[in-house]
Amino acid sequence: MVDAGMTMSFHTQNRPPLLLGVATKNRSHSRTKSSPSVPVVQVSSVLQTNESGNLPESKRSSMPLTRFQAPNYILSQPNTVGIIGGVSVFSSLLFLEKLVWWSLKDGGECPPFVVCSDPTLYKELPIRSLFHSFTRSRATAQILSNNWPIIESLCRKRAFLEHSGARCIVMPCHLSHAWHDQISEDCSLLFLHVGECVARELREAKLKPLENGSNVRIGVLAADATLMAGFYQEKLQSQGFEVVVPDKETMEHVVIPAVEAMKRRDMEGARNLLRIAVQVLLVRAVNTVIIASDELQGVLPRDDPLLKKCIDPMDALARSTIKWANATGNGG
Repeated sequence: MVDAGMTMSFHTQNRPPLLLGVATKNRSHSRTKSSPSVPVVQVSSVLQTNESGNLPESKRSSMPLTRFQAPNYILSQPNTVGIIGGVSVFSSLLFLEKLVWWSLKDGGECPPFVVCSDPTLYKELPIRSLFHSFTRSRATAQILSNNWPIIESLCRKRAFLEHSGARCIVMPCHLSHAWHDQISEDCSLLFLHVGECVARELREAKLKPLENGSNVRIGVLAADATLMAGFYQEKLQSQGFEVVVPDKETMEHVVIPAVEAMKRRDMEGARNLLRIAVQVLLVRAVNTVIIASDELQGVLPRDDPLLKKCIDPMDALARSTIKWANATGNGG
């Protein structure tokens, strides 16, 4: 949950699916009394797309992205972060919370950032039916070849962030990473991949195999779509890890029902099912379990011992973003 000390000011027009924001650290006296060091986050501008996700002709003609020049950047700091929102607006807000609070730790400063969020196109994507009907290879091909409206929309958002002054791009959304290669193909900036951030942190942790004669095993819990896209498995395997995912029965009778329980706000049911899902992977000798699902984050109470065996990939993405911003801001 975003802390009340983080003040957000939104200016909306009916139901704008495209929300562009700039956050800066307020050094004046406009801080809240309860949290004097908290930055004030303000959404500085809003653009509205039409139902197809495109900018209206009037907007495109009056503000072509390709004509942005350096003097017109919203932000010009070398450590500006561009954030592409995804399926869930809340996942973007939670990522911003991590970015802000962890940056301020030990007297640090939050890097400047620009947010572009447009979750409406994802509502047209038949995630559930798509991934129950195909093998992994066919499902992945289906995602990448038949959803160009989403890919093109994400590319436009990336281009907007580039021309707004961003020097690093991140996507705090698991599903969007299914198209990371296409979105980042002609990007000249650093474009962090959540799977690579997780794999790098796990490699640096120098984990030891729980069973003799095997590689370090990492479990991945996620929705069907994220698992079938396979990018977490690919990035972890490239670092020498063995990846363990739930079998079909566990997905159908435990993981998917846990997500559905959360959507019904059945917290107790979701919590019990998630515990079972984690334990199913742990008995297969995994060192840790990656919970790559926004719906399943925060389900287990903070004092639950199982949480010590679980990680949130967005934590790794936030830490990598802060590390880059600090190094770049210090002339690294």
